[in-house]
Amino acid sequence: MAQEEVQNGGAEKVAAVKFTALKPQLMVEAPKAVDAVQFYKSAFGAVEVGRTVHPKRKAEQELPQILSAQLELAGSTILVSDIDENSAPVKSEGTGCVLCLETEDVEAAVAKVVSVGGVAESEITEDGGACYVGRVGKVKDPYGYVWLICSAAKKCADV
Repeated sequence: MAQEEVQNGGAEKVAAVKFTALKPQLMVEAPKAVDAVQFYKSAFGAVEVGRTVHPKRKAEQELPQILSAQLELAGSTILVSDIDENSAPVKSEGTGCVLCLETEDVEAAVAKVVSVGGVAESEITEDGGACYVGRVGKVKDPYGYVWLICSAAKKCADV
């Protein structure tokens, strides 16, 4: 029991918290969020389900109004947001983030991403390492995010 408590957040007794969603937020240089949303729709078939606009920006202004858009992609939700000079600085202690998408046709998915402005980072391989054994392609989108396009052949064993 003590070991289980340590693995689940420490030995202290605290009220249980249940999270209801995890929404990765992809930050892009202002005013590129509008373009990024269109790219993710074209490249990955994402569906825009919501949008927040800049409260102080008028429709007739030159810069797009989007502050953040919520996209559904492969059963998950991601947020795409502008970073501008007035935004709080985005700090990260990690070494990076790679987004993984599963598909049955890795080649076609990589080709589609490249056709709308992404860049293939490597050849498609048979062993993706990490948690995928199967076909894996690595692409980078125009906003600097790396995506692994993976076949769903085998997944890691459950922990």
